[in-house]
Amino acid sequence: MRLLVLGGSFNPVHLGHLAMAEEVRGEFGYDRAVLVPSLRPPHKSVSEEPGADRRVEMLRLAVGDDESLAIDLCDIERGGTSYTIDTLGDLRSRHPVDGKLGLLIGDDLVPGFPSWRRPDELAEAADIICAHRWSAEELPFRFPHRYAHNSIVRISSSDIRERIAAGRPFRRLVDPAVFRYIVENGLYGLR
Repeated sequence: MRLLVLGGSFNPVHLGHLAMAEEVRGEFGYDRAVLVPSLRPPHKSVSEEPGADRRVEMLRLAVGDDESLAIDLCDIERGGTSYTIDTLGDLRSRHPVDGKLGLLIGDDLVPGFPSWRRPDELAEAADIICAHRWSAEELPFRFPHRYAHNSIVRISSSDIRERIAAGRPFRRLVDPAVFRYIVENGLYGLR
């Protein structure tokens, strides 16, 4: 099975995450996109943290019964800081994978990639695929990679959290089940 990996805090998961995973999975012929929620990302703090359990529940609601998507909790179960190199090793040890894993990163992460833990090993362990998040421009990137031809969906989790805290609309930025979950649980300072 060919697997595409998309890690992140998913705080909250939004339609941009799902569209990116779906489009890149299809474009590059992966059988499944595996969404891996981090426990503690090394390069950013998880602000307005509702807790890993709630972030996972929102992911489950968003994925639903879509068999082209899967959720793997290896980063949360491993504990500590979530490093992508550890995630890839964990996934490879537990899943029958054909060829290299695909590592999907948004182009907003390209400039900081050299500071990731063991980036050269990451580039050897996975086929890196960069997806456009904010523009169609291809950023310079010294590691072997390919750029996806995905739709640009200008949504970010931080923007959604800010909208919620400010009492602004966010219903159309997340899956309907995720919207209901946020409202029912009063997450992100919902007024």
